[in-house]
Amino acid sequence: MTTTPLRVGVYVDVSNIHLNGGYRMQFDILRDFACRDGANPVHLNAYLAFDAQRAERDSGYRAGARQFHAALRDIGYKVIVKHVRWYTDEAGERYGKANMDLELAVDALLQGERLDRVLIASGDGDFAYLVRALQNRGCRTELIAFSNISSELRQEVDLFVSGYLIPGLLPVKSEQPWGTLESRLRGTCYHYDHDKGFGFLRYLKHIDPLLHITDARDPRSPYGTVFFHASQLPAGFDTRGLPSREHIFEFTLRPPAGEDKKDPSAAELAHVN
Repeated sequence: MTTTPLRVGVYVDVSNIHLNGGYRMQFDILRDFACRDGANPVHLNAYLAFDAQRAERDSGYRAGARQFHAALRDIGYKVIVKHVRWYTDEAGERYGKANMDLELAVDALLQGERLDRVLIASGDGDFAYLVRALQNRGCRTELIAFSNISSELRQEVDLFVSGYLIPGLLPVKSEQPWGTLESRLRGTCYHYDHDKGFGFLRYLKHIDPLLHITDARDPRSPYGTVFFHASQLPAGFDTRGLPSREHIFEFTLRPPAGEDKKDPSAAELAHVN
């Protein structure tokens, strides 16, 4: 018995992502995450602002924009560009506007009729109503963002995953591959013993369809667990907020902290978000 692959649409609010922690986001990894269960990427749309006035006088900006747009097209994205419009306020200050919310929302609504799943990359709360409209049409909605994410938008989607936690989506400075000893990883604290000063982090080992199996003890789970001691936390970090999914830590994966320990340990923790 054969099954038809799910039809997926990816809609990236590039300016929002770049301004809120995702400047080095890898668009090919985002595509792979959206298609993690063998889905067919029907639409891959990237919405960008382009300052034509700046491009006329700044050859570096002009060349960089062209290269970026070409690189996106090479990996399957349709690039939707909106020119920045310049205005002058009452104080005589010039400001530019190139909001792409309307274009993204209209495309997602029209194209969503023929999609099973839509992934939105943005933290903009204005998309909460778009999410509800897509869901009412029977379309599953997912959200990827990094920082300054609207709580309303997070609550509306069927799945939210922080872009910091997806392997390879935002590169880490590490000579070792993600998940191997001495590599740098990112994860969240799901347990913390305030009396004894230690806890456990959960991280995603690889992109996988079974994201809902968060218990790392389940052999099907794509998650790993690491032990950490409070001494490895950043100086001055307030542990009263732990455990929490809101705090994302980057850390170095080390062997178990003792002979009686089975979980690897986390060292040199840095607070990412």
